[in-house]
Amino acid sequence: MSTEELREQTTDLRKHPQFHSNLLKDDRDLVVYLPEQYGSEGHEGEHYPVLYLQDGQNLFDPTTSYVGVDWHVDKTAEVLIEHHFIQPLIVVGIYNTGPKRIDEYTPTRDPRRRSGGYADLYGRMITEEIMPFINDQYRTLQGPENTGLGGSSLGGLVSLYLGLQRPDVFGKLAVMSPSVWWNNRAILNFIDEFSVPKPELKIWLDIGTAEGATALPDARLLRKRLIERGWRQGEDLQYYEVKGATHSEAAWADRVGPMLHYLFPADASSASLGK
Repeated sequence: MSTEELREQTTDLRKHPQFHSNLLKDDRDLVVYLPEQYGSEGHEGEHYPVLYLQDGQNLFDPTTSYVGVDWHVDKTAEVLIEHHFIQPLIVVGIYNTGPKRIDEYTPTRDPRRRSGGYADLYGRMITEEIMPFINDQYRTLQGPENTGLGGSSLGGLVSLYLGLQRPDVFGKLAVMSPSVWWNNRAILNFIDEFSVPKPELKIWLDIGTAEGATALPDARLLRKRLIERGWRQGEDLQYYEVKGATHSEAAWADRVGPMLHYLFPADASSASLGK
């Protein structure tokens, strides 16, 4: 889609400042994108699937992004919905908490870094606190077939980990440039420990070829492990390798469209959109 199309879009964003968790110490903002249909006449009773994304401050607004570049998630979604490429959906951005980001986004403690390992608590915050709040405030479709989780870098790592842990909650994962390297690639051991059958998860996995020394081989190794555990590339696993793409917000912004199209295609809307 063109830059001009994105610039022309106006979107409905709702902010919930300082969401309080009883599981983690720091409050954090939530920002919610609603599709145009949500408030339109004739759509009052419709419910929508939901995608929860990490690093919420980087998703919609360059003034809140820590590098001044956002992912254009809302505007990209509007264009894709308008052209009937994806189904209308709600996107929930969960802000990170700065210094605590590494701890919350990692499934194991790394002894060398003396940090990490709070992903289980972070996941409980999402499933036990944030999701009930969003379901109460908005007209959401529930169940794993209507619920996605995603992020980039460590946000991609925690999304994969939590999705593999809770396939009863999340049925769609956006795993963008995941930090497979964390704690000697501990995520690979976690995948290897799965018992058969594998979880029913639809996974988007991507990487740029210019993200660093180990990023590309790590992503390829992750793809290999997932296939060995039963995922089928082109069916419930989509691997996207982008030549020259760096580890950056701008690169992830470029991949939001293909990711949404894979996880929330328009042809699924008739089966999932409810009243």
